[in-house]
Amino acid sequence: MKIRTLFVASLLAASVSGCKLVKTVDASSAAADPIAETVETTFDAKLVPALKEKAVDIVALQDAIKAGLDKAGESHGVRVGGAGGGWNFPVKGSATVVDENRASKAATADIDVDGDGKADATLQLGPVVKGTALRDTTNLYDFSTFRDQIEYARLGRALNDKAISKLPSADTPLKGKKVNFLGAVVIRSAGEKPLIMPVSIEVAP
Repeated sequence: MKIRTLFVASLLAASVSGCKLVKTVDASSAAADPIAETVETTFDAKLVPALKEKAVDIVALQDAIKAGLDKAGESHGVRVGGAGGGWNFPVKGSATVVDENRASKAATADIDVDGDGKADATLQLGPVVKGTALRDTTNLYDFSTFRDQIEYARLGRALNDKAISKLPSADTPLKGKKVNFLGAVVIRSAGEKPLIMPVSIEVAP
């Protein structure tokens, strides 16, 4: 009996040693990236429509700011960070691109919005961009619904990345062209040159 038991055990050991154990993972159990999911479900469906609905023409906004930044902010913008924070504005406009810098990773296009031939504002083209205006200009993204400040910051970067993916590439020169744009900007002082984060730039025919 003992010999038979040992024989069976040997057979089982040989069987197991000849097999490769593969760990299976249910794809549905893998946790999706909540930030990527938020961007994909809200950018086109909610953020862009909200910007279109509330956007103020950049020329009108600059005129309003001359009369007082806080007054303009109360009428057209959203302030993040209390009294010391900047005002975030949804903006749109038509402009002529007077200069373009594609050499830098933080590519930009300087635009003339009032027709005097001088740059009045700047469009960010990326891939490296500044600010979180796209996140902060609407009430779509409430900080309290995110795990922490790090996750909230990731959202800001992810929204910027999504916007950049929709802008004209370096293969489409913009200098000298007439463009229509929609986006968001944060303004901290009345004399500040607007640095706009666009969600769309259309070259006018």
